Amino acid sequence: MTAAGNHNAGDDIVATVTAIAAAELGLPAASLRPDADLRAIEGMDSVKVLRMIARIEQAYDIELDDEVVFGLSSVAGTAGAVRQALGEQP
Repeated sequence: MTAAGNHNAGDDIVATVTAIAAAELGLPAASLRPDADLRAIEGMDSVKVLRMIARIEQAYDIELDDEVVFGLSSVAGTAGAVRQALGEQP
């Protein structure tokens, strides 16, 4: 796979994570920036974070370590954790 292919795959992961996070919050995906602090978004709580992670794990057929999950704070960081779990380069 080319570097461009990897970049596009990374963009797809960010888009998927954004869509899942937005769905959990009942927000339009366009309103979530990749660097936004998920914990600071009104309406986000620990239950929604865990549901979001469960949906992401199901979408990619992965399991993120608890230590990784508790350290996640942004869409971009979550997408990076997904890429790492999939064995892709950041």
